[in-house]
Amino acid sequence: MSNAARSYANEELSNRTIETKKVRSLPLNNQVSIFNIPIVWFCIFTAITLISMYTGNLPGGMIGSLLVMIVLGELFGWVGDRLPIVKTYLGGGAIIAIFGSAYMVYSGLLPETITTSVTDFMKSGGFLSFYIAALITGSILGMNSKILLKVGLRYFLPIGGAVLGAVAITGLIGYLVGFTLQEAVLVIAMPILGGGMGAGAVPMSQIYSELLGNDPSYYISMLVPALALGNVFAIVLASILDKIGNKYPALSGNGQLIKGFQYKKPDLQYDIQKMGAGLLAALTFFTLGTLLGAIIPLHPYAIMIILVAVAKVANIMPSPVIEGASQWYQFVAKNWTFALLFGIGVAYTDLGTVLEALTLQYILTVFGVIVGAIIGAGLLGKLVGFYPIEAAITAGLCMANMGGTGDVAVLSASRRMELMPFAQISSRLGGALILLLAGLIIPLFV
Repeated sequence: MSNAARSYANEELSNRTIETKKVRSLPLNNQVSIFNIPIVWFCIFTAITLISMYTGNLPGGMIGSLLVMIVLGELFGWVGDRLPIVKTYLGGGAIIAIFGSAYMVYSGLLPETITTSVTDFMKSGGFLSFYIAALITGSILGMNSKILLKVGLRYFLPIGGAVLGAVAITGLIGYLVGFTLQEAVLVIAMPILGGGMGAGAVPMSQIYSELLGNDPSYYISMLVPALALGNVFAIVLASILDKIGNKYPALSGNGQLIKGFQYKKPDLQYDIQKMGAGLLAALTFFTLGTLLGAIIPLHPYAIMIILVAVAKVANIMPSPVIEGASQWYQFVAKNWTFALLFGIGVAYTDLGTVLEALTLQYILTVFGVIVGAIIGAGLLGKLVGFYPIEAAITAGLCMANMGGTGDVAVLSASRRMELMPFAQISSRLGGALILLLAGLIIPLFV
């Protein structure tokens, strides 16, 4: 063999050795993974869960419920975030996690015992409240206090804009498709804007019953389809608003609500003990909100928001608690969002009710509520110095979804979970405003 040929052969062998080493030394992060677990191992965990679930051997209570919610929620979320049309226009993993689980209940794929267990865990077990308490406490305490001071009462202007925009467009579309003004405003627009099921539709049915007659269950059957379908549109349009914000950066603050204020998140050194302090703070603020809610006629979430905001602005909380609350909130949001969305689909989303409402006239009118809320909130938000996209999402879509459950889904679909405090203001204080408004305007239709 010539020297040139020998040199070439050695060079090829050396290159192949280097390439082999590169392949062998690929980091774990370059492998396909779900929930930060290599996909093979995630499939093993999923198989164990499904076998236990369908053989009736899944542990009861929190362990079994949370296992199913994490495994199937993360699986649905992973698929949804990779489906071309769904991930771009329909909310991605958020909407697949919700409606995938709702379909499992509707079709009977999810055993009845699991449905009951997950529903109990979400409702009487308080998992939804536990999640939202972490998000409210951590996101407000971790927020720059100047932002809270700058927002002030101005935030209620885009909320008012959302209500006016929704009622105006709903009335117009309802008239064009054959609904009366009473049907369009009272039966469709008001429940959608009313702060969810427990804090909105249920007390609203009592108000309707007292002022219009009939049993409250009669009105619930009319209000629920509007609420459910409106929540679907809110999630879908949240994803679209995110895409609009990416295409037109001037309209979006990328998760920051206020114009002209640049706030950079500090680099946190995660500390497990501080997270424990953050967990304790979240539980305590939630408990205090519930305690005062027995005296003050406001939803406990609304009271909790006010208490945490006052504590932040007054700078009375020690720094380890502030840092811990922020870290705990990030842990919860990162690891349990898809699990929670799966639980929302099981416990709060009646797919049969949504399907029954799917007439063209009804769909167009409900769509008008959501579009009107977006336009009204975005325009008035811009007028008072907010970014239109963030104002439309928080003061618009979070007024038009299913309360706390809808807030999580909408902010997840729009990739703006840090806006949870403002979303909760819309759902809770805004929802209370709608109940008051309903009591005032219903006599006008009698």
